[in-house]
Amino acid sequence: MRVLILGGYGTFGGRLARLLAGRTDLHLILAGRSAAKASAFAAALEPGAGREGVALDRDGELAAAFGRIRPDVVVDASGPFQTYGDDTYKVVRATLAVGAHYLDLADGSGFVDGIGAFNVEAMARGRFVLSGVSSFPVLSAAVVRHLTAGWQQIEIVTGGVAPSPYAGVGRNVVRAILSYAGRPVPLRRHGKDAHGVGLVETMRQTIAPPGALPLRSRMFALIDVPDLRLVPKNNPLIRTMWVGAGPVPELLLRGLTVLARLVQMRLLPGLDRLDGIAFWAINALRWGEHRGGMFVEVSGIDQAGQPAQRSWHLLAEGDNGPFIPAMAVTAILTRMAEGRMPEPGARAATDGLELTDFAPLFAARAIVTGTRDALPAAAPLYRRLLGSAYDRLPTPVRALHDLGGEARYAGRAEIRTGRHPLARLVHKMMGFPEAGDDVPVTVHFSVRDGVETWTRDFAGARFVSTQEAGRGTDAHLLVERFGPLSASMALVVEGDRLKLVVRRWAFFGLPMPLALAPGGEVYETAGDGRFRFNVELRQPLAGLVVRYRGWLTKVG
Repeated sequence: MRVLILGGYGTFGGRLARLLAGRTDLHLILAGRSAAKASAFAAALEPGAGREGVALDRDGELAAAFGRIRPDVVVDASGPFQTYGDDTYKVVRATLAVGAHYLDLADGSGFVDGIGAFNVEAMARGRFVLSGVSSFPVLSAAVVRHLTAGWQQIEIVTGGVAPSPYAGVGRNVVRAILSYAGRPVPLRRHGKDAHGVGLVETMRQTIAPPGALPLRSRMFALIDVPDLRLVPKNNPLIRTMWVGAGPVPELLLRGLTVLARLVQMRLLPGLDRLDGIAFWAINALRWGEHRGGMFVEVSGIDQAGQPAQRSWHLLAEGDNGPFIPAMAVTAILTRMAEGRMPEPGARAATDGLELTDFAPLFAARAIVTGTRDALPAAAPLYRRLLGSAYDRLPTPVRALHDLGGEARYAGRAEIRTGRHPLARLVHKMMGFPEAGDDVPVTVHFSVRDGVETWTRDFAGARFVSTQEAGRGTDAHLLVERFGPLSASMALVVEGDRLKLVVRRWAFFGLPMPLALAPGGEVYETAGDGRFRFNVELRQPLAGLVVRYRGWLTKVG
């Protein structure tokens, strides 16, 4: 099967080519303005599929060029689809003229919404024309169906994409975003057609697949994606739909939001001419974690007639995030190679795939996903924070955390302490126990209004902390307070261990630099049928403060 990829060595076209390169049943033709770049990129792909690079200018005579290339499928991965000019669907017409199928990664709602104009011609030729074959709306729509199966009403659907600051953003993507900054964005709100304002409306969210190290809390700003029109159109149960982007550093997004507001107030004519500066800033001013993600959150009335809230989270490590927009096309081409052809006709690809179609593609990359159900405040704290990952914990660990009121545990511990003067000061201030072997230990747990109090007693040395679910920027984190210190920690499940990883900390309520945060290996596990703990507290300037490890069993 001959697959022509327009923008074949670009941001998303290049990653699509890399996803398909290992197949032996495809011949890839990578097209771009530079034949040398296209050929070099094709030559560097993984062995497998046939491949070649060609020069092709989308502003030229496409039908003649397609006729020479003889593609079975044309994939438009170039864009920006929001600013295609007067001849918006030139590629679609040229594709149908040579009898090929058509797919695109369009993220412009207007472009995708208008693709149905080619339905009659596509049906007559027995070809399919699928638009918007990307994370939004194909993956996001599949997630909504997965989360709301059987629901009676879907009040709100909120989604967002959070790219890694090191992923690299193409200039066409920047142009697309700036084209609607401060301008009306059609969407569905409270059951009616309405408009938001691009990059002006904002919200905050933490992407946190259950049991994985979450992304840091991010601000998301409204973007113009096909979901806003198409997902509610295909699912009339949805009353409100909102989708945003959460790039980092947040300072850049806040700057764009300010400029977009000036456009909204008509103090600026638009941001289109700033694409060069914005492209440089986004790709040059980069810091933070090399991780990205995506979320979809729904609320409404479930099949039992009860209020419900669920969310789906995706986390991509390193360079894997930018592959996700190309995975929907990969899944469809894989189906075609296996003889499962999409139905003829021109339409948005909203219903083209299910979440299970993406599972093998995620598994081949460092991409994890998970679903969270909103649990009542009376549910055990750790179960609320860990969601479905809670059930992966060893039985003794779950038994300790399934607190309903009060509980008492006892056991033995080995304790080691640091010698640095600063370490000794912290040790004394916090009331930590002195070093010893086979030290008797008891822990009294009590729960009130969702807050757990842990009272630890190591042979008479007592210290107390409280634990509760974080809110706002600490969402999905466990917040533990020791006197003036507070630590916001991620609960990470690795094998049979529950690890606690510090993500934020504060002293007397003042946020402190993470580089100076108390660290060390802290985890819970099981052994010999008993709950086992390992708590190590280190300070970057002082080294080891205290480490205690041992076991506990329930008493009384």
